[in-house]
Amino acid sequence: MNLSNLTPAAGSVKNAKKRIGRGQGSGKGGTSTKGHKGAQSRSGYSAKRGFEGGQMPLQRRVPKFGFKNINRVEYRGVNLDVIQSLVDLNKIETIDIAFLISKGLAHKNDKVKILGRGELNSKVEVKVHSFSATAKSAIEAKGGTAVSIEKA
Repeated sequence: MNLSNLTPAAGSVKNAKKRIGRGQGSGKGGTSTKGHKGAQSRSGYSAKRGFEGGQMPLQRRVPKFGFKNINRVEYRGVNLDVIQSLVDLNKIETIDIAFLISKGLAHKNDKVKILGRGELNSKVEVKVHSFSATAKSAIEAKGGTAVSIEKA
């Protein structure tokens, strides 16, 4: 073994980096694989996101329609059957935002609305941001109270 026959271990070298711009004899000199003229041959070139080589880009080809209301208030819905199961499991009479957050049914900044799916069999006091008409009447029919807290 001598210096002239040393080679890297098998599999240690994946692919040799092509050395560009090192003279015509290397085969990668002259234009350094960038071709002649044009934006891509210049230093500092970077295509904009979505650029398709002058073809009309996808985001401009696709038709736009509809309306996005920036003032929309998004509520986290909780149904009456979920309220009933919470009452059955936890033996409580008052349900508020903090309790719903602790049970993972809402997040800290959510506004909560009680919806009317399911049945309520217990008297319960519910303090949340909003109620559907059917949910409110169902809670009050069982002798409970539906209290709307201020929308912060």
